[in-house]
Amino acid sequence: MNDMQSIQVGVGPVSFDELVQVARAGAPVDLTDDALAAIDRAREVIETLAAAETPTYGVSTGFGALATRHIPTEMRAQLQRSLVRSHAAGSGPEVEREVVRGLMLLRLSTLATGHTGVRRETAQLLAGLLSHQITPVVREYGSLGCSGDLAPLSHCALALMGEGEVRDADGTLMPAAEALVAAGLEPVELAAKEGLALINGTDGMLGMLVMAITDLRMLLRTADIAAAMSVEGQLGTDRVFAPELQAIRPHPGQALSAANLTALMAGSAIVASHRTGDCNRVQDAYSLRCSPQVHGAARDTVEHAATVAGRELASAIDNPVVIGDNVESNGNFHGAPIGYVLDFLAIVVADVASISERRTDRFLDRARSHGLPPFLASDPGVDSGHMIAQYTQAAIVSELKRLAVPASVDSIPSSAMQEDHVSMGWNAARKLRTAVDGLSRVVAVEVLTAARALDLRAPLTPSPATAAVVALLRRSGIEGPGPDRHLSPEIEAAVGLVQSGAVLAAAESVIGELK
Repeated sequence: MNDMQSIQVGVGPVSFDELVQVARAGAPVDLTDDALAAIDRAREVIETLAAAETPTYGVSTGFGALATRHIPTEMRAQLQRSLVRSHAAGSGPEVEREVVRGLMLLRLSTLATGHTGVRRETAQLLAGLLSHQITPVVREYGSLGCSGDLAPLSHCALALMGEGEVRDADGTLMPAAEALVAAGLEPVELAAKEGLALINGTDGMLGMLVMAITDLRMLLRTADIAAAMSVEGQLGTDRVFAPELQAIRPHPGQALSAANLTALMAGSAIVASHRTGDCNRVQDAYSLRCSPQVHGAARDTVEHAATVAGRELASAIDNPVVIGDNVESNGNFHGAPIGYVLDFLAIVVADVASISERRTDRFLDRARSHGLPPFLASDPGVDSGHMIAQYTQAAIVSELKRLAVPASVDSIPSSAMQEDHVSMGWNAARKLRTAVDGLSRVVAVEVLTAARALDLRAPLTPSPATAAVVALLRRSGIEGPGPDRHLSPEIEAAVGLVQSGAVLAAAESVIGELK
């Protein structure tokens, strides 16, 4: 078992931090007493309805377009097994471990609300898989984001039955039955309603949304650092970031980003060197001057997405649901609210990466770099400097623009036209994950390039905050200006420093927490 502190799953929502702890850090989980009591109450309702002569959808009928068939009592266990087996129809490469753990936690959280009707032993087994770090194999393709993430969740439900493939805590691929035995867990035979309750949720796309928001909150502060380094290295002014200028256009994200840029550039001898009347520059280019407007709008969009995600975390997504002593059909499984903001964030990511690439490119053109050597090369012509690093950025930005095309406007009918409008939210989440990774790489190249430019401004010195970032790169084996060398390892090292939060931590170690 995991020695980390257990996350308590109750009738209320899990938090962003709790989801990240379980999904990424492997934290174990426990169901609270109030959750178990709620589960038991709902199960009593299901047992009563299952014994009744009147058919109840999801309890004593078929599913989807086959809902008109009444299933006799003796066939209902087979009904649940058949549902899970047939719906575990994913294809393609394996989905990342953190995504699977996230969707399992969110499904458990919905079970704990007492609106799904599963038995406590079924919910406890799902918690056991998480705590023992047994991760079902989920495939890339299979979810339409309506009736929830059916195929991904079905692969997880299959493991509760002791079927299908899983990976253990060490990542070893094995049959689910073997993994359960090794962990001292017993598979369950699903009873009435349980199969449907385990697979009918938006948990995969929601988990990916929460993790993307978590990553973007860090990356957008890191983008502020990159922008500050670029403005400084290109002899730009910090005056345009003054609070009184931001106040006359009162978008909250813009004000926060501008405040960060001001703080990051404070104490810069480079900036001070051109604050005199001798400077004949009238205005900086948009990519420098408008950084807070773009980064700020991105921040506001992320926080809008976080509001939507918070509502979803507080939701009980299933169909039908237990309400009081009844079971009611509903449409809450539709992924539109999540799909829309996933697509919105992909637009944001593409644009923040685009302005980052434009700032980087200005360093490399001697007509626009204000005295820096072409491509920041040691011996231009013999050396190419960071010429191709910008190509890498451009390739990624081009891909991000394609990924910004919304998935949620598409819909392909399914289940014999019973499910005739779907959200494609899972697809939106998958492309956003790719986009967030791409943004981190684009920002890393900007940090890498800006650091070289700041070194080339010597003997003038950068601000203490940006100097700390340059020092981090140099300590991490990324050398300063000099003859050409193999650049890919340096780019990958910079990517690691951005993605781990080390670049952000370096700047914050000097000036305190960025906004």
